[in-house]
Amino acid sequence: MELHLSPLLNFVGDVNLLAFSPAKQPATQTSSLPSLYIYAPTAELPYLYAVLDKLGFECYFNAENFQEWQGINVCYFKKQALSPQQLQALQIAEEQGAQVCSLQGFIEQHLQWVEINLLDAEYLLEIEKASDLNKKWPDRLRRLFDVVIGSLLLGVLLPLFLPVALAIRLESKGPIFFKQLRTGLYNQEFEIIKFRSMYENAESKGAQWACKNDKRVTRVGQFIRKTRIDELPQLLNVLKGDMSLIGPRPEREVFIKDLEPVVPFYRFRHLVKPGITGLAQVMYRYGASAEDARYKHRYDLYYIRHRSWFLDLKILLKTVRVALTGEGI
Repeated sequence: MELHLSPLLNFVGDVNLLAFSPAKQPATQTSSLPSLYIYAPTAELPYLYAVLDKLGFECYFNAENFQEWQGINVCYFKKQALSPQQLQALQIAEEQGAQVCSLQGFIEQHLQWVEINLLDAEYLLEIEKASDLNKKWPDRLRRLFDVVIGSLLLGVLLPLFLPVALAIRLESKGPIFFKQLRTGLYNQEFEIIKFRSMYENAESKGAQWACKNDKRVTRVGQFIRKTRIDELPQLLNVLKGDMSLIGPRPEREVFIKDLEPVVPFYRFRHLVKPGITGLAQVMYRYGASAEDARYKHRYDLYYIRHRSWFLDLKILLKTVRVALTGEGI
């Protein structure tokens, strides 16, 4: 990514602080991502450099007015802290045909996920206003959809339960089903049910992240995990109302407490019911670390903000493909 700075710089220690002064001409796009003009408080610029450097945008910061703004992408970051000159530049840019929006919104539009390193409480409040989280009818329709489709799927897939149960029982001792407390809507715990895919007492030494080629997983378990068959009993959780067909995957409280210090606003994902499948599951590999959880959180927040029937349908169709091809394991 190219970071274009104003020719006027203030130096404070080892940190460059960009003054509000003119850049040159509008950027020429050098990658598949569009060029981007950003207005942000001076004190935030070093941090923005570090974050945006990984995303691939060609960025210009705090530029004065150009003669021709039409068609240029202009973003703001922490609008409440911008100077009067910066706010005036944004207004003029919009009046002259620039595409003006928040930096986070621009990233969501072009990358289809939320940049969690730019999150703040104000943005999370905007999510609630922009989504259907506080509307009763969408929730009632989703519940009806979950019950109808969940019942149909359970009826169709029930014949599969017997051979899977038999294979689990023949390979290793222990129960066929595995039950475990997970955290769901509004931080309420519930008991999730899955086909057992690990040897009995696999966590005798305490909770551990599941990982690829995990020695605790049985041979049958490897297959049912790869095809997502181990998740099918959660249709009962859906019918009970603890889960939805689609949503962020429910996590264990012990891991949530470990993740909260390193994943910004992690519990925000509990504003919706957890799902059997979700955007993070079809867009990212099987998670086995805190770093994986950070990446998946980007997709979970995007889903919460943009959830719709069309997005749910896309996730369902991609879930079928993932199950058939074994992607993500």
